Amino acid sequence: MNNQSPLPNEAVTPNPGRRKFLAGTGALSLAGFIGGGLSVPSLALAKPVSGGSQLLGFDGISASTADEIAIADGYQADVLISWGDPLVDGAPAFDAEGKNSAADQEKQFGDNNDGMSFFAMEGSRDRGLIAVNNEYVNEQYLYAHGDSKAHDAEDVKKSQAGHGVSVMEVRRGQGNRWEVVRPSRYNRRITANSPMRFSGPAAGDAALRTAADPQGMNVLGTFGNCANGKTPWGTYLTCEENFDTYFGTKKADFSLTAAQKRYTLSPADPERNWSDFDPRFDVAKNPNEFNRHGWIVEIDPFAPDSVPVKRTALGRFKHENAAVTVAKSGELVVYMGDDERGEYIYKYVSKGKVDRANPAANARLLDEGTLYVAIFDGDRNGTPLKGTGHWVALVQGQHGLTADNGFRTQADILINTRGAADVVKATRMDRPEWIAVNPHDGRAYCTLTNNSKRGDEGMPINAANPRPDNIYGQIIRWDEKGDATAQAFDWDIFVLCGNPIAHPQGIYRGTPNITEQNTFNSPDGLGFDEAGRLWILTDGKYSNKGDYEGQGNNQMLVGDPQSGEIRRFMVGPKSCELTGITFTPDYKTMFVNVQHPGEEKDSHFPDNSPRPRSSVIMITRKDGGVLGA
Repeated sequence: MNNQSPLPNEAVTPNPGRRKFLAGTGALSLAGFIGGGLSVPSLALAKPVSGGSQLLGFDGISASTADEIAIADGYQADVLISWGDPLVDGAPAFDAEGKNSAADQEKQFGDNNDGMSFFAMEGSRDRGLIAVNNEYVNEQYLYAHGDSKAHDAEDVKKSQAGHGVSVMEVRRGQGNRWEVVRPSRYNRRITANSPMRFSGPAAGDAALRTAADPQGMNVLGTFGNCANGKTPWGTYLTCEENFDTYFGTKKADFSLTAAQKRYTLSPADPERNWSDFDPRFDVAKNPNEFNRHGWIVEIDPFAPDSVPVKRTALGRFKHENAAVTVAKSGELVVYMGDDERGEYIYKYVSKGKVDRANPAANARLLDEGTLYVAIFDGDRNGTPLKGTGHWVALVQGQHGLTADNGFRTQADILINTRGAADVVKATRMDRPEWIAVNPHDGRAYCTLTNNSKRGDEGMPINAANPRPDNIYGQIIRWDEKGDATAQAFDWDIFVLCGNPIAHPQGIYRGTPNITEQNTFNSPDGLGFDEAGRLWILTDGKYSNKGDYEGQGNNQMLVGDPQSGEIRRFMVGPKSCELTGITFTPDYKTMFVNVQHPGEEKDSHFPDNSPRPRSSVIMITRKDGGVLGA
């Protein structure tokens, strides 16, 4: 791995002569931006982009297409752990030929690590736990036979063992480097077959009952775990996202219900053929099993024998992450995005207040509260890329959520949350992904990754999603009026991503804070540090051609929320996604995930591996200082 900027022949260096960034103006004519001579007001950022941010203490780097990590000068990136490394006591080493068994994988670090959180050990600056999602597996690398489908039940078990969550103890060694502690009583694998329980209003509902669980209170496993959240009482929230892709059936006359269609179930051709060898995932044989996934799951990393809990009050959809904040008045607030084209942004507000003196009393906060969905309206004066909005409570009996519309109980709303949001006419967004809350002003930021179907029939553009065929995405932010529990908010677009190299003018150029030096597409992961720097990670197209010319591999950038300036900090290896940012409490080490390297192109990351391996990366400053400062 090369921890410096790439060599000139590996870098993607834009032509400075083509630069059209309006430095210092903070404005761009929207008529020219959209094209077609539309008569509309000018587009303005909240503040001008000066190029001299005092918050960003590093020089941005060039894009890269190399099969290695490129990082800002003065920083170092090292692998902490990779897929298949031993985790639980007694685990074997990773087998480079894919011959590890399912039982082996249950003890090894899982695959495709995504969202994660760092939990400091009480009384120590040098020890902590990291909980990491293992979203899915790359079957072509997981199996020794190299096929993308399972051949038998053992293959399915191995795939299921690669999913879920890995919990590991880490400690700081020399030179501010961290290492995994082995053995440790905290090290734990949670997989697609681990026992869990339901809680909240939908627990025990008839739609959650199966022959194996006639009470609808206990469930096996979590999978499709995308991003995450962290509670004030020190527990981990893992978010089940693309759960629909694990269910199928061979039954020729199987007919989908309306709710199953709404959750995009495609049983004839599932992405993974678990249902061929595990009847739990056959929707014809066990239709209610489908309803038992798509939730947020709470895990206590400090209690390795504890049973994870699926918190139904937070709703069921394709959860990306759970951005947790505490309102000024004390209630717990959780912002959530549903990551699919045309889906919604949600907010959960607890009934009770956070009790910092008695952490055990806070568990009820995730069971008793109100789930809301967002409506984004345009600006009253017609100014583009800003507006107002409000939250609509998804409560049985209100806003058309009645028995006549299929919602007899609150459990019906929580199990079919998408359908409930449809009824109240929430705003369809361009794939809502990570949400992060600025610790300085309480504004929430959400990555809207992309939407190639925006503008198609049934999904027209709207104020918050203003581009058809939105291949680049944007980051939207909102300011709750008063506090996080407020019913109304103001919003604007922090950045409309684009590519001034491929599109010097027009709507696909992007807002003024997009330049030829920092161009990127598909913002995904998102996180703030203590100083208020916004760290942006991408999961988009890495062809480096056509619309994506000059953007290189997926990358991590840092934004200044005040000035709007954005600089490229890091670039990942070939065909990877960068995701899952978390910091140590002193902000001198960042952990970030390299997910699915070699997904579509040849990669040997890390360390010239014969099979590319998703890995947790730790980033430090060479002088031991605070990151980004």
